[in-house]
Amino acid sequence: MHTAREVAANREADRLMFLPVSERVFAKKPRPLRVATGALLVLAGLAVVPATPARAQNFFEELFGIGRAARPPQPPRNVPVQPPPQPMEPGAPVPGEGAETRPSAPAQPRQPVVLRVPAEDNVAGQDLLLNGLNGSLKIERSGSAFTAQMTLPGTKISQPTENCTVKLDGGRPMPLSAEGRAQGVSRFSTASAECPLRFEILDGSVLATPLGSGSACTFTAADCETTPSGLWGPNAAALLSQAGEFDTARGVADKAVRDNYKIMTQRARGGDVRPIVQEQAAFSSDREQACRTYAREGAHGYCHLRFTEARAIALATRLGANTATPTAANAPARPRRSRAPVEGMNPDAQGAEPFADQ
Repeated sequence: MHTAREVAANREADRLMFLPVSERVFAKKPRPLRVATGALLVLAGLAVVPATPARAQNFFEELFGIGRAARPPQPPRNVPVQPPPQPMEPGAPVPGEGAETRPSAPAQPRQPVVLRVPAEDNVAGQDLLLNGLNGSLKIERSGSAFTAQMTLPGTKISQPTENCTVKLDGGRPMPLSAEGRAQGVSRFSTASAECPLRFEILDGSVLATPLGSGSACTFTAADCETTPSGLWGPNAAALLSQAGEFDTARGVADKAVRDNYKIMTQRARGGDVRPIVQEQAAFSSDREQACRTYAREGAHGYCHLRFTEARAIALATRLGANTATPTAANAPARPRRSRAPVEGMNPDAQGAEPFADQ
C-alpha cells in the first residue's frame, strides 16, 4: 500500500508528463515564503532556551511577563528588613575609619585614692560646737602636747524637758593622749573618769565618741545627762557661704570612697566580701544618723563631707596606701552649684528636733 503522500506525488508526476516542455519549467516554481514576525521571535528564543521543560517555561514567563515575573519581588521570610541608612553629620567619624566600634567598659580603679589627711593641729584654738549648735570644745597645743576644754550640753535628769550644761573636769584643760592614726586620721583620748572620750581630728572639726558603756554621760551631782558623741564643728551660719565648695569636695570624697571600696572587695576572697559590704552599708547609715542633727546640714552639707573624707582616708589606710602623698584634692578650685536641701535635715535653731523625730 502507498501512503497518501506517495499517491499525491505520483499524481503530480503523471500530470507533468502530459504538459508541454515550456510549461514544465515553470510548473515547479516555489511559492514565496511568508513567516510571521512573532514566529521568528519564537524560533530565535527556542535557539537559546535550555533543554529542560522547567527552564523553558521560566524563559517564556520572563519573556511575556506572566507568572512569577508579573509579581513584584518579595523579601525572604524571617529576615529582618534593614532600615535605610541615616545621613551622617558633617565631620562625624566614618565607622571603620578610626572610630571605636567596641563598647568601652568603665576602667576599674587599680590603686587606692588618697585624700589629704588633716593635720593634728588644724583645729587648735578654734571654738567648736556640737552639731554646730551648742556646747563648746577648744583644743590647744603646747609643743607636742595637746589639751582640751569642753562644755557638754544635755538635759536635766529630774526634768528631761529642760536643758543643762556641764563643764568637763570643772572647766580645766584636760590633757589628751595620742593614739596614733589607726584609721588614717589623728586620734586622741581624754582620761576623764566622768566621761571618757575619743577625738578624731578631721578638717576643721572633731568627731567625738564616748569610750564608756553607752553613748550618754551622766552627771548626778549636776542633775544632767549629756550625749557628747557627734561632730563638733563651726557654727552653721559660718558655713553657708562655702556651700558650693563643700558640695564639690563632697563629690571628690564620694568617688574616693567608691573606688577604695571596689578595690577592697576585689582583693577580698570568698567570705571576706560580705563583712566589707555590711561595713559599707553601716557607714552610710551612721553618717546619716550623725549628720541629721547638724544645724542647717541640708543647706551646706558640711557634716556629710567630713564623714565621707574620713571614710575615704580610712579605706586607703587599710589598703596599705601611703597617706602622706595625696592622689586626689579634697577641695577642688572650682566649686559646683550647691545641692538642694535634703528633707529631714536639720534644725535651724538651737534645741529644735530633727524633722524625722517631730
